Amino acid sequence: MPIENRLDSPIKCRERRRRRIEMRRRLASVSAIAGSDSKKLMEMEDESSRRSMTSPAYGSMSVVGRARVMEDEISVKMNLCRPEINGYKPVHFFGVFDGHGGHHVSALCKENMHVIMEEELMRVKVTAAERLTGGELEEVWRKAINRSFERMDEMALTLCQCDGLENFMVCRCHPQLSLVGSTAVVVLLTQEYIIVGNSGDSRAVLCRNGKAVPLSVDHKPDREDERARIEALGGRILFAGNGSRVEGVLAMTRAIGDRFLKQVVTSEPEFMLMKREAEDTSLILASDGLWDVLSSELTCEVVHKCQQENLRSNMVGEGGALYPTAALLVRLAMGRRSTDNISVIVVDLRG
Repeated sequence: MPIENRLDSPIKCRERRRRRIEMRRRLASVSAIAGSDSKKLMEMEDESSRRSMTSPAYGSMSVVGRARVMEDEISVKMNLCRPEINGYKPVHFFGVFDGHGGHHVSALCKENMHVIMEEELMRVKVTAAERLTGGELEEVWRKAINRSFERMDEMALTLCQCDGLENFMVCRCHPQLSLVGSTAVVVLLTQEYIIVGNSGDSRAVLCRNGKAVPLSVDHKPDREDERARIEALGGRILFAGNGSRVEGVLAMTRAIGDRFLKQVVTSEPEFMLMKREAEDTSLILASDGLWDVLSSELTCEVVHKCQQENLRSNMVGEGGALYPTAALLVRLAMGRRSTDNISVIVVDLRG
């Protein structure tokens, strides 16, 4: 081998080694940058996921008040489900159930309404070809709400005090439980919408920039449209005691249960879907023990002032700041001589 080649060999080796080292450095630098970007992306995804999973703060209170027995029930189920109709994002459930004639139907609603609602929401399948926007989206939510109330009513109509659910035709409790029923106001809360189903005279109200926005309308016998519906079905609105009542008995025109008046007292809910806005501050659900003595406007004003005070005091956290707000509303209703059970749920919509 020529001497030149032997002399060049170590030089070429060193050059090749230098190039390999330089290449490793470049690869390491690129890898570090890519790793940093990947980490940042993962952190952003985690933060986005945390935001989408964040549950709103809420506070609630339910008291017997000046009534002889407790017939109210409330139900809160955060992250009830992640249905396809909502883009697999969480849906939160809030419900107030005001029983009459006994606690049986309101207790049944508390235990089962959210379960039925979840089943109905998860049953909705949206194909890639379907674009649920505007009226179509609203109609799908409406059907899920209506079907849930219908199933809940069917369950209540076969209620047996002795043995849970029984064939009412052979149940000794039938004559007694045919007089039992309950209101139901239910709110499904998503990141974009507030979906409401209401049957009876419990009520849901949205506080938007300190002003009351009704999310439901009480089903009272003095409503002209409800009176017309009752009379068209052969029923009567009679004055009894301190107000108008269906057949002189029931102080509301829609309810879950009430078998003996089912021909005219439907469980079909009135439905509302409202898009959330940045000015929305809180959501209030309550039984008529509150609404009989406090207007929606005054209630929203009280909650709005409590939120402002909590903000100044830096009070945050689930229920931490809102339980006192719910308790304050109950105390105000008691101070105004409410004679009924009082149940309140306050939900913080800020953030």
